[in-house]
Amino acid sequence: MISTALDNIPTPPSSRLLGWHVLDARPKDGWIRIGFDGKRDFCNPAGFVQGGILTAMLDDTMGPAVFTMTVNFLSPARPGPITGEAKVTQLGKTVAFVEGRLMAEDGTLLATATSSARLVETAKAIR
Repeated sequence: MISTALDNIPTPPSSRLLGWHVLDARPKDGWIRIGFDGKRDFCNPAGFVQGGILTAMLDDTMGPAVFTMTVNFLSPARPGPITGEAKVTQLGKTVAFVEGRLMAEDGTLLATATSSARLVETAKAIR
């Protein structure tokens, strides 16, 4: 398993609910791949994973979205494995810009998002 800064931070209950787990990471490139469990309990009446759940998955892939997150829903998400990828597109001293995407197991692009995140020291963030 690749070591990341996330190794020393407890997984939040909301992330555990989503089945959050690191699949791959390239910290030096600012890139990470996260796995989620697209549970049937997350589905809307049409049988697809509800958009708010997908947004939470993107949020948990991209990091804390403290200012805004723009989500584009591209395809309905069926229950099953869902993979999130995120890339830091610009990293400043106090703000990072991030883009993320969710894919179904067959590679179908489900949703994309962009966000800006305020950077804080880890010790301050987990208090």
